[in-house]
Amino acid sequence: MLRRARPLLGTLVEIGVAQGEPTQIEAGFAAIHAVQRCLSRFDAHSDIARFNAMPAGTGLAIQPDTAEVLQLAQALLQRTAGLFDVSLGTGPNQWHGDGHTLHKHAADVQLDLGGIGKGHAVDRAVLALQAAGITAGWVNAGGDLRVFGDIEVPLHLRDEDAGGVQPFAHLSDGAFATSHYSAHSRSRLHAARGEVPPAHVSVAAPTCLWADALTKIAALAGPACRDMMDDAGATAWWH
Repeated sequence: MLRRARPLLGTLVEIGVAQGEPTQIEAGFAAIHAVQRCLSRFDAHSDIARFNAMPAGTGLAIQPDTAEVLQLAQALLQRTAGLFDVSLGTGPNQWHGDGHTLHKHAADVQLDLGGIGKGHAVDRAVLALQAAGITAGWVNAGGDLRVFGDIEVPLHLRDEDAGGVQPFAHLSDGAFATSHYSAHSRSRLHAARGEVPPAHVSVAAPTCLWADALTKIAALAGPACRDMMDDAGATAWWH
């Protein structure tokens, strides 16, 4: 495997290919960087940062990557009765996307695509690698992983409380993401639900965009979201 890593998306992104040249790997990193320029709320020139700075009653022309992610975010907001909310409570119904225009209905609305954007960036990187002639490889953005071609990648889960990792499974031709609960979060969930919640929730799905988003939904909804998993061709583990 030829492997390279870069700090992107607020984490370390690693790309590995079975056969290829460094210039081909650069296509994957370039795709991730392009998505970051669209979706990062920390980049003042991104679509999301410009939307957050807009006054109410205005609209913004957005890039195709932004439109695709927000279209799914809107659908998941409705499907989950508001559980999946990229406004983080600032106004889940005070924005909407209309094609490639993003509309703001209340001044306080702030969007944050940190719970879904990494998965989309990974998918875009895979498409860029394939377009550059790479037939097998993987892209890992801080645990949001997608594998393509005739290879198999081992999966390990971190122990957020005690440290270290444990082997979990192997992944081929698909995506995998995990959300981790801190001890504090598990204590709060235990109080709210009257049960001991898991340390992790993991999702395997055909694309990393779906795996990334569904880990958040599975963490909030628990096994009640199994129908949604089935519709997306995904599988979830609470462990």
